[in-house]
Amino acid sequence: MSNQQNNFDKRSKRPITIASAMGELMQIFGIRTSDADLVNRWEKIMGQDIASIAKIAAIKKMKDGRFNITLRPTNPALTLQLSYMTDEIKEKINKYFGRDAVAKISFRK
Repeated sequence: MSNQQNNFDKRSKRPITIASAMGELMQIFGIRTSDADLVNRWEKIMGQDIASIAKIAAIKKMKDGRFNITLRPTNPALTLQLSYMTDEIKEKINKYFGRDAVAKISFRK
């Protein structure tokens, strides 16, 4: 046996997901596996024009694997403008995931 001490007896405060543990590797290979990936790359996916006026408030994954996404406008007055942009937002998210990933987009004030 070696004299090295094992760190197996130490517990982390929270368990980590496989996606977070392998995040960099997954990014290198371009694997998009979760809704957390969408949140982390929101500005890059949407572009400055949409990302500056809307943030993701909630994401629910449906049984069919698609997402219901709730957006929160930075200003409630922008909700109408965002509602006109839902097709563009869906298109960008679907393009990012490479499939029909968005079932519905809604807004929260």
